[in-house]
Parts: sequence; structure tokens; C-alpha cells
Amino acid sequence: MTSIATKPLKYLHGYAEDTLAQVEQLLANNRLGEWLQNKYPSGHGVRTDKALFEYVQELKQAYLRGAEPLSKVAFDSKLQVVQHALGTHTTISRVQGSKLKSKREIRIAALFKDAPAEFLKMITVHELAHLKERAHDKAFYQLCAYMEPSYHQLEFEVRMYLTHLDASGTRLWGQAAPGEA
Repeated sequence: MTSIATKPLKYLHGYAEDTLAQVEQLLANNRLGEWLQNKYPSGHGVRTDKALFEYVQELKQAYLRGAEPLSKVAFDSKLQVVQHALGTHTTISRVQGSKLKSKREIRIAALFKDAPAEFLKMITVHELAHLKERAHDKAFYQLCAYMEPSYHQLEFEVRMYLTHLDASGTRLWGQAAPGEA
């Protein structure tokens, strides 16, 4: 089956043809955004980098107590979805005297500052899993599913949201509340 809407489905490579056909139908009828909003009516309440740091720390404490500490967690407006980065986990090494010190950082694309809580958790779990597993292999995805049992479904739905954004350019949960910038 050759799809007319191949470009908008670039985030959904590897999914079953019948699944892609359903997404294409939602797109063709301009109902993908509506479907997502019905499933996830509102965004999360994590608005600041400090609140995000605390949120990530709570998840880390619950599932990865023995992992290295995080020195920074932040929303990053420079992360581009087109580069397939919804979040990043980095280790920064610095020489301090005769020792090599490393710091761990997690950055989440600012696009997800207004997304549903489930999407934020999926991305956070993914980045936290990199503290234990570097590669995207079976052990990595098992750890993701351990921290968030609906991980794979949420990843698919995040990809559907990215497809919606690609097709329409319209954010679904980005309306700022009065007094919020």
C-alpha cells in the first residue's frame, strides 16, 4: 500500500499498515487532533524548570534510586522534533584538579511543557532509562515499561501528536492560562 500521506506519517515508521490506515483516515477527516484531545483533555501542571526537576527526581527516586544523581533538568526550547529529539540525556565531564567529574542532565523539548501529563511521563521515563541503559535495546525498553506500563502506547500517541503537529501546525494544549506567560 502506497500512502498519499507518507510525509505526515514520518513519525510512525514501522507501525502496522492497518494502524497507519486508521491514522491516515483521522488525518484526512481532520479528526486526529480531536481524537487526541478527547483522550487527553488537558495538559500537565509542570510549568517551571524547578517543578520539572522535582517531578523527574520523584520518578527517579521511585524507580532508579541507585542511579547517578542528576545535576540539571530543564525544558529546552532549542530541542527540535525534526532532529528526533523529544528529550536528551547528557553527561558532561569536567576536569577538577586531578579528577574527572561528570554531571548528568536531562532536557525535555519545550513543546511538551503544555502536553498531557502522560506524554511528559513517557518522555521523562525514556530519558531516565538512559541513566541505566545507554542503547535503545530490549533491556532499555523493558526498563521504560517497568517505570511506565503504558510506555509503548504512550510513545505511539506522542508520535500521533507529532504527526498532527506536522500536518496542521496546531498545538492542542498550548493555550496559556490568564496571567501565565
